[in-house]
Amino acid sequence: MTQYKAPLRDMRFLMNEVLDYPAHYASLPNGKDADPEMVDAILDGAAQLCEDVLAPLNHSGDIEGCHFDNGAVTTPKGFKEAYRQFVEGGWQGLSFPTEFGGQGLPMSLNLFKSEMMGTANWSFAMYPGLSVGCINTLMQYGSKKQKAQYIPKLVSGEWAGTMCLTEPQCGTDLAQVKTRAVPQKGGSYKITGTKIFISAGEHDLTENIVHIVLARLPDAPEGTRGISLFVVPKFKVKADGTLGERNAVNCGSIEHKMGIRASSTAVLNFDEAEGFMVFEPNRGLEAMFTFMNTARLGTAVQGVCHAEAAFQGALPYAKDRRSMRALSGKKDPESKADALIWHPDVRRMLLTQKAIAEGGRAMIYDALKIGDHMFNASAAGDAEGYKAFDSKLGFYTPILKGFLTEMGLEAANLGVQVFGGHGYIKEHGMEQIVRDARISTLYEGTTGIQALDLLGRKVLMGSKGKCVRDFTLEMVRFARPHLLRRTPLGAMARNLAARAAEWNLLTTAIMLRAPKDREVVGAASVDYLMYSGFVMMGYYWAVQAAKAEELLASGQGKESEDFYRSKVQTAEFYFERLMPRANAHRTGALAPTRSVMQLDNEHFAFA
Repeated sequence: MTQYKAPLRDMRFLMNEVLDYPAHYASLPNGKDADPEMVDAILDGAAQLCEDVLAPLNHSGDIEGCHFDNGAVTTPKGFKEAYRQFVEGGWQGLSFPTEFGGQGLPMSLNLFKSEMMGTANWSFAMYPGLSVGCINTLMQYGSKKQKAQYIPKLVSGEWAGTMCLTEPQCGTDLAQVKTRAVPQKGGSYKITGTKIFISAGEHDLTENIVHIVLARLPDAPEGTRGISLFVVPKFKVKADGTLGERNAVNCGSIEHKMGIRASSTAVLNFDEAEGFMVFEPNRGLEAMFTFMNTARLGTAVQGVCHAEAAFQGALPYAKDRRSMRALSGKKDPESKADALIWHPDVRRMLLTQKAIAEGGRAMIYDALKIGDHMFNASAAGDAEGYKAFDSKLGFYTPILKGFLTEMGLEAANLGVQVFGGHGYIKEHGMEQIVRDARISTLYEGTTGIQALDLLGRKVLMGSKGKCVRDFTLEMVRFARPHLLRRTPLGAMARNLAARAAEWNLLTTAIMLRAPKDREVVGAASVDYLMYSGFVMMGYYWAVQAAKAEELLASGQGKESEDFYRSKVQTAEFYFERLMPRANAHRTGALAPTRSVMQLDNEHFAFA
């Protein structure tokens, strides 16, 4: 079985030496307590919880799964005790305001903790993870009464939260939502309908579950403009905050899934359940996007989690397992065969995993700095500031979610490949990582949906290419001082400068073709997203390499010289072996739509 070890050295390298989180936190109104000593203590504490409590339950939870019995869901053995320790440690309230019982620290700290939790045990991490989006939605759009009634218990972890969007007849196309909300005297609503694929929709970890539900009013207009948002607790909440009678929301079943089997995915039936409107009538989707964007960032983290987990499993196996001799001669002459890690193709797989995990981590950690500003603007009631930061983060979000989950799945598959036949066997834990990772490219919007969001909404319609121009300008500013250097970093800088121009030309070419061919955006979008992801990750690898070279030269780094050299060498690998994939995606994005659309629907197959 694989054993999880929190990658604290890499996390601290990014936070303290590359992205200067100490200065970032010092600039935030809620960052004064997030000094380096406090942050180190939080990281160490989270690492201990993840390594000692959550990781040992990962494999056993997968084998046992959740149990369903007449509407009740029981989590696997050990989960309730682990959740109790999670709550007692105050981990759920880390980044929420003190007025609701939280610790008032920056939002990014919660994501650092979530990354460790997700790598150690993604199924477990989903239970408190869904609550975060519920809290964020109520904080931004809930009434004073709703905030007082629900948020403190959610922040403490005593209650959990969900989001209820999907229905049997619709997933991504929320215009088809049929759940009804009928107004009652006193301001409540009767919610009736069925929601499916509800992560953490029913379980035994908390005494109450607060559902955030999309539904339609009787006089609502058709389509997404007629969707409202409601808060529907599993148990009704009395005026004094204590729990009342069971609400008319029940779990009809849980799904039998490919992976994340210890996380309950429920079918929820609302039968005139009592609910209360959040925000304004027919503007529920607008409010729900707060929840969805939170979840999409959390899912992007999943790509890093599974890449890291697969790498941590594959690396020790490659060092210990012996097979054949290295092509360049014996490496372990005292043994009958050399370790797998001496073989170039195994090294290629390991370096790919490492590049994905560490490159993806850098992408997310930098984006989280924008998220900190966005959440603070929201808390301060700064609508213009919130909008500006939300727009900037909005460019990152589909790339992080779409690209990193695809690459995380690749890294998970490579973990099985390093093990060979043993990777296919449950006892080694590698195949579980693949099964757990597979959902990441599907929920919170498939890769295709993320790609349409990026190219269609964010790049073409939302900013007319400005978001790409802004990001590529950062790339050029970084690259310019290194362009003439005859070093690995110089080569990376020249590559990035060329890619910056290329990315803008690609965007312009699609923009010019789109009015003439309405299928262009749909046909090009996934290739465009993957191209964007490879280039963006390349930028963050070059940034890491530059800092590593600087610290090697100055001798002022907090890590060993070997650590910094490994950063430069992994960056070299990325630019030589992975960045060229962007070329194929660029070619695909520019290909005519005819080859995609010309085949008659009836001619896809012949019986």
